[in-house]
Amino acid sequence: MVGTAGGGAAEAVRRWVEAGGGHLVLDGGLATELEANGADLNDPLWSAKCLLVSPRLIRKVHMDYLEAGANIISTTSYQATIQGFESKGFSKEQSENLLTKSVEIAREAREMFLKEHLNQSIPAQKPILVAASIGSYGAYLADGSEYSGDYGEAGTIGFLKDFHRRRLQVLAEAGPDLIAFETIPNKLEAQAYVELLEECNIHIPAWFSFNSKDGVNIVSGDSLIKCATIADKCAKVGAVGINCTPPRFIHGLILSIRKITDKPILIYPNSGETYDGVRKEWMVILFPT
Repeated sequence: MVGTAGGGAAEAVRRWVEAGGGHLVLDGGLATELEANGADLNDPLWSAKCLLVSPRLIRKVHMDYLEAGANIISTTSYQATIQGFESKGFSKEQSENLLTKSVEIAREAREMFLKEHLNQSIPAQKPILVAASIGSYGAYLADGSEYSGDYGEAGTIGFLKDFHRRRLQVLAEAGPDLIAFETIPNKLEAQAYVELLEECNIHIPAWFSFNSKDGVNIVSGDSLIKCATIADKCAKVGAVGINCTPPRFIHGLILSIRKITDKPILIYPNSGETYDGVRKEWMVILFPT
């Protein structure tokens, strides 16, 4: 693990990028591959359901991504929250243990991969990192609001900090290499994350990735430039980027981010579909050529 105490998160991420030959490859959709391997994710916990019923399958998918050349594997914690597990009848301690388990499984997959390739030079030369995934409050709601940023009365910094605080602490204590704040839908949640990183004294490099549906702003309508600026000003954020966004918007969004930060940029778009929060499925939307 590379901490941030010795010069900031961006420097830590740059060292990894340099060790990877100028770029790092993220894994792909975890839930997509879990479903492809037979998992039933029709549940508010989504991919985190597998922490309860099929942890070996999670490890297999991590291994598959590493075999395919990924440098970074993300934990099955995007939709895993203490509140979500408690709603299923688990105690707070059990819920925290499940969050820890998500990191442990990814680390086990990395150890197994490295052991299997002990006599090969390529894996040893390039970083293999575990990113603890943290989805937005909207992801916990499972109502599509992670793609709108509209949290109603819950849309306050104080509420969002209280919601995410212990989850962030538990995941950080589990020993990942990175903290991945993903699919951030509004400026308010980005600010809440920044304040939590400081207040919880997190020494693990974080990344912020936002989602956009128009190629200019993030999904709430907040300015991408303003949101990326929030991330840029936080020394604990090592990279800024875009995820879960149609590929046609990516180039322009990268150029916008680059205007306000020299931190590494990460991109992992979706397949070009649009999420229907009512039907809870991805829809193909045809655009005129």
